[in-house]
Amino acid sequence: MLRLLITAVLGCVMAVAPLATLAAFPEKPVRLIVPFPPGGGSDTLARIMSKKLGEMWGQPLIIENRGGAQGNLGTALGAKAPADGYTITLVVHGAMVLSPHMYDNIGYDSNKDFAPITRGTQQEYILVSHPNVKVKTLKDVVDAARAQPGKLTFGTSGTGPALVGELLKLNHKIDLLHVPYRGAGPASVAVMAGETDFLIANPTAVVQLIKSGRLRGIAILGKNKNELLPDIPTAVEAGFPDMSDIPEWYGFVVPAGTPAPIVAKLNADFVAALNDPEVQKAIRALGTTPSPSTPGEFAEQIRIDYERWGKVIKAAGVKGE
Repeated sequence: MLRLLITAVLGCVMAVAPLATLAAFPEKPVRLIVPFPPGGGSDTLARIMSKKLGEMWGQPLIIENRGGAQGNLGTALGAKAPADGYTITLVVHGAMVLSPHMYDNIGYDSNKDFAPITRGTQQEYILVSHPNVKVKTLKDVVDAARAQPGKLTFGTSGTGPALVGELLKLNHKIDLLHVPYRGAGPASVAVMAGETDFLIANPTAVVQLIKSGRLRGIAILGKNKNELLPDIPTAVEAGFPDMSDIPEWYGFVVPAGTPAPIVAKLNADFVAALNDPEVQKAIRALGTTPSPSTPGEFAEQIRIDYERWGKVIKAAGVKGE
């Protein structure tokens, strides 16, 4: 009888111990890899989330900017981190569902090497220029490119906007010179300095520059208006419906093999942070939309977008530079 009682007590202790450990997670600082330099949309979102989650956890969420190769280097680093929940990677649409079809040996498998936590935001790209560039509409850009083949340049800071530029070239048979940058911050500085004529960017990187007059917004490359930039026409309004279904998303993942209870805890905490009124206000002020999800929903979006864009990239013959 005593032996049975001791066994039962030990069983209860063993069952409760993992729950107690999970409730205490995280018990030390957490690393958040951002695969771009400071100053861009992904970095801004990371800093908003870092502040809120640090308050919730009582542990810092330390941002590690690891830019390079259109976001692929930092993403690959995240894939190889220990699967213990203490290294999170901010992933972007381009690096997860476009790069694998455009580059060789990028160092990760988007569908196998990560355990999704949640989608963070969804947004549509914006085409901008320096105010001194004479073109003002998307049609002006196409007409100018036809008049000066190979002379006009567009900057990008990731695979997503780079592919959008390539689609514009392919769909309208124009020749624009692509200039890749390591992050949205450097890319924005370049177009403001006149190093490039145009920039295709996430709204988080350029909304304030447009509102201050340092950049001119030409078109929202989507079908939905941006509430912070109501005067900028969508691609549909500009007469380019073929450039209207290319949204970008940001999300958060941990390495594959991370224990399911830790993924569930991270999902609950990230979703709570994304639904916080002050966080929502800060994200919307950047010109983008909070879009939290379950891990399963985000995994399915990655899978569907991966297959969809793979077919487009193969058909177009687009390769990374």
